[in-house]
Amino acid sequence: MDTTDRKLRTILADVLGLSHNQVAEFTADTGLFGDLPELDSMAVAGLLTEMEDRLEIVIDEDEIDGEVFETYGSLLAFTQAKRDAA
Repeated sequence: MDTTDRKLRTILADVLGLSHNQVAEFTADTGLFGDLPELDSMAVAGLLTEMEDRLEIVIDEDEIDGEVFETYGSLLAFTQAKRDAA
Protein backbone atom coordinates (compact mmCIF):
# COMPACT_ATOMS: atom_id res chain seq x y z
CA MET A 1 0.00 0.00 0.00
CA ASP A 2 1.57 3.29 -1.04
CA THR A 3 1.37 6.65 0.72
CA THR A 4 -1.50 8.00 -1.40
CA ASP A 5 -3.56 4.85 -0.83
CA ARG A 6 -2.93 4.93 2.93
CA LYS A 7 -3.78 8.63 3.23
CA LEU A 8 -6.91 8.30 1.10
CA ARG A 9 -8.17 5.44 3.25
CA THR A 10 -7.58 7.52 6.39
CA ILE A 11 -9.46 10.48 4.89
CA LEU A 12 -12.41 8.26 3.93
CA ALA A 13 -12.58 6.79 7.43
CA ASP A 14 -12.33 10.18 9.12
CA VAL A 15 -14.78 12.08 6.90
CA LEU A 16 -17.37 9.33 6.56
CA GLY A 17 -17.09 8.03 10.11
CA LEU A 18 -16.19 4.54 8.92
CA SER A 19 -13.97 2.19 10.88
CA HIS A 20 -10.38 1.94 9.74
CA ASN A 21 -10.84 -1.83 9.50
CA GLN A 22 -13.77 -1.39 7.09
CA VAL A 23 -11.82 1.01 4.90
CA ALA A 24 -8.74 -1.25 4.99
CA GLU A 25 -10.84 -3.94 3.29
CA PHE A 26 -11.74 -1.72 0.31
CA THR A 27 -10.58 -3.12 -3.01
CA ALA A 28 -10.37 -1.33 -6.33
CA ASP A 29 -13.88 -2.61 -7.09
CA THR A 30 -15.50 -1.46 -3.83
CA GLY A 31 -18.43 0.77 -4.70
CA LEU A 32 -18.50 4.22 -3.13
CA PHE A 33 -21.18 6.75 -4.16
CA GLY A 34 -24.50 4.95 -4.15
CA ASP A 35 -23.08 1.96 -2.28
CA LEU A 36 -21.96 3.65 0.94
CA PRO A 37 -24.88 5.38 2.66
CA GLU A 38 -22.38 7.64 4.45
CA LEU A 39 -21.18 9.05 1.11
CA ASP A 40 -23.88 11.48 0.04
CA SER A 41 -23.53 14.77 -1.82
CA MET A 42 -22.72 16.69 1.38
CA ALA A 43 -20.05 14.16 2.32
CA VAL A 44 -18.49 14.46 -1.14
CA ALA A 45 -17.88 18.17 -0.55
CA GLY A 46 -16.21 17.47 2.78
CA LEU A 47 -14.21 14.64 1.31
CA LEU A 48 -12.88 16.81 -1.51
CA THR A 49 -11.87 19.53 0.94
CA GLU A 50 -10.01 17.06 3.15
CA MET A 51 -8.32 15.50 0.11
CA GLU A 52 -7.07 18.91 -0.97
CA ASP A 53 -5.82 19.78 2.50
CA ARG A 54 -4.21 16.50 3.48
CA LEU A 55 -2.86 15.48 0.08
CA GLU A 56 -1.82 19.00 -0.95
CA ILE A 57 -3.67 18.90 -4.26
CA VAL A 58 -6.11 21.25 -5.98
CA ILE A 59 -9.32 19.79 -7.36
CA ASP A 60 -11.34 21.87 -9.84
CA GLU A 61 -15.11 21.42 -9.95
CA ASP A 62 -15.03 20.48 -13.63
CA GLU A 63 -12.75 17.51 -12.82
CA ILE A 64 -15.37 15.84 -10.63
CA ASP A 65 -18.04 13.58 -12.09
CA GLY A 66 -19.83 10.45 -11.01
CA GLU A 67 -17.10 8.19 -12.34
CA VAL A 68 -14.53 9.55 -9.87
CA PHE A 69 -16.60 8.32 -6.91
CA GLU A 70 -17.89 5.15 -8.56
CA THR A 71 -15.36 2.81 -6.92
CA TYR A 72 -12.44 3.05 -4.53
CA GLY A 73 -10.16 2.24 -7.47
CA SER A 74 -11.46 5.15 -9.56
CA LEU A 75 -11.08 7.56 -6.63
CA LEU A 76 -7.56 6.31 -5.92
CA ALA A 77 -6.55 6.61 -9.60
CA PHE A 78 -7.91 10.18 -9.71
CA THR A 79 -6.06 11.06 -6.51
CA GLN A 80 -2.78 9.53 -7.68
CA ALA A 81 -2.99 11.41 -10.98
CA LYS A 82 -3.58 14.69 -9.12
CA ARG A 83 -0.61 14.07 -6.83
CA ASP A 84 1.63 13.09 -9.77
CA ALA A 85 0.68 16.31 -11.57
CA ALA A 86 1.35 18.51 -8.53
